[in-house]
Amino acid sequence: MPLENSFIPYGAYWTTPFARWQGSLAGEHAMKLAARVANAALQERQIAPTAFDALTFGISVPQSSCFYGAPWMASMIGAPQITGPTIAQACATSARMLSSAALEVETGQRECVLTLACDRTSNGPHVYYPDPAAPGGTGRHENPVLDNFSKDPNTRQAMIQTAENVAAEAGITRQEQEAVTLLRHEQYEAALAGERAFQKRYMVPVELMKGRKVVGTLEGDEGVFPTTAEGLAKLRPVLEEGSVTFGSQTHPADANAGLVVCSRERARELSKDDGVTISILGFGETRVEPAHMPKAVVPAARHALQRAGIDIGQCAAVKTHNPFAVNDVYFCREMDLAADSVNRFGSPLIYGHPQAPMGLRVVMELIEELASSGGGYGLFSGCAAGDTAMAVVIRVD
Repeated sequence: MPLENSFIPYGAYWTTPFARWQGSLAGEHAMKLAARVANAALQERQIAPTAFDALTFGISVPQSSCFYGAPWMASMIGAPQITGPTIAQACATSARMLSSAALEVETGQRECVLTLACDRTSNGPHVYYPDPAAPGGTGRHENPVLDNFSKDPNTRQAMIQTAENVAAEAGITRQEQEAVTLLRHEQYEAALAGERAFQKRYMVPVELMKGRKVVGTLEGDEGVFPTTAEGLAKLRPVLEEGSVTFGSQTHPADANAGLVVCSRERARELSKDDGVTISILGFGETRVEPAHMPKAVVPAARHALQRAGIDIGQCAAVKTHNPFAVNDVYFCREMDLAADSVNRFGSPLIYGHPQAPMGLRVVMELIEELASSGGGYGLFSGCAAGDTAMAVVIRVD
């Protein structure tokens, strides 16, 4: 059955631009930056921190003192009276945050939850695990970002290998991947039209600091490069005899995002336009066979649609988290969708991959696409580490 009392106030959400690996946000503490951005965004939207009775916080790359998670974040935004869970579920972190917040509101446990997510993939920590029993007492070390991209401890295979496995199994060619990559670039360019008019509906600028001094402003995404068919064709596959190149996959990035989930009554109060209603209807989650991560977006989407009580043909807009172009080729085939009907106005394949806040941005784009085209049902589905995926269905009226 669809959820009945979980809503998102129109406009009560924001994301920073996504900044490339080792770019403008590489030196910022992700949590402190997210709090600074949230304070400014809430003030601009005339939403007081006291409006919330809980905070759900998402992060997948550790930052110093992140042990204190949601309580610390709540204090930094001026809401020391609230708390909530800290969630880390790789690229499904945002969807899990929305699910947690919506289900608490649905059951009456909470009335108004702020979901905040941040990640800084740049300059991630290097972790040392002591092992006194090892020769010489030498422990083990890990880079939580790069090492986990390069090896799933369950399958011993890298993320990119999961894309190659699905490409080989489904017969997805390099040419198909590059055609989708070019299309996704064109769709992203549509979000930049009119001096980024579409993006400005949900994206907020970030003041770049040096100490206490403002030294610049990041207005838009950083790290998106022009792409041509000729340029893609010249790239070598990342894996020998593979089909995925650096051009047909996403890139690591730094960012943060926030979104409010609340009851119908609170949504009316906090919305910038009470003529727009955004309902959260259902979620789906799945896990597929080992080392086939891109396939997971399909059953997750079907589960979410079933729980929302609709089918894919009723969706006016569809968005995905697509770390590889393989994801979208497979998804569109299996869901019987035209590639150009999915991911209008951009997707993480083009603007980057900062795990935790990524899904929140995609949901914002889904909302704004629906709001600008007359409303209707919308679906977001995205894969995550461990051959998993989560999906969410919303409706905009």
